[in-house]
Amino acid sequence: MTSTVDLAQDWATWHAERENDLRAPHGWLSLTGLHWLDGEARAYQDLPGTWRAADGGAEVTAAAGDDVSVDGVPVDGTVRVEPVDGKPGALVAVGERRVEVIRREEHVALRVRDPQGPTLARFAGVPAFPVDGSWVVTGQYTPWDAPRRIDVDTVVDGLGFHPTAVGTVRFTLGGEEQELTVLGGEAGELRLHFRDGTSGHSTYGGGRILPTDAPAEDGSVRIDLNRTLNLPCSFTAYATCPLPPAGNVVTVPVEAGEKTPV
Repeated sequence: MTSTVDLAQDWATWHAERENDLRAPHGWLSLTGLHWLDGEARAYQDLPGTWRAADGGAEVTAAAGDDVSVDGVPVDGTVRVEPVDGKPGALVAVGERRVEVIRREEHVALRVRDPQGPTLARFAGVPAFPVDGSWVVTGQYTPWDAPRRIDVDTVVDGLGFHPTAVGTVRFTLGGEEQELTVLGGEAGELRLHFRDGTSGHSTYGGGRILPTDAPAEDGSVRIDLNRTLNLPCSFTAYATCPLPPAGNVVTVPVEAGEKTPV
């Protein structure tokens, strides 16, 4: 009984921290626009100045009074911004807003982050399934000889993503053996990105993701599905989330972790 209580208490603390992170002024819930650039300098939404794609980066042109700055330096003329494919974007300050310049493959876009945005303003928490110890299992991680860059689709039609996969993990759930391709993290942890029988029903149709700690020396890894997370695209239409790797489908409904946001 004590372990069950501890599990629930630990989860409650973790979940509160997760929701606090989502309330960040320039976090995922602050997004109010996504604009794909081309080579022509254009004005977008209510942003000052003009913006265009240029040789894998972007150029922003603004006047001194537009309240636009890059790395704390006000823009008065044209400044080039260099985003990296698949990584968080370079931030351009526009008053209290942040315009994130992102690169996805050969495409460059602006993602507007507004601390007064409507999604952030109405956020009332993330619904989740009840915590249950039966969703905590031990998996066995098998690393590949070398990490592999894999190709996956994204929630944006025609746009691909190329994460690094590091191996597979096997575990038993609902009496059935599961095997998932796993993505690597910065500190040796694993990320399980999958769909299951709840996807598109009680959970987001594009799948969810579960970060784990780094595997033990024998390859064993604790998998706590109570901590399965929604990706940003479940909260906003302005994200470019990847879909799970091919074949990453858990064969039983995972009624654990976060549900589809309201």
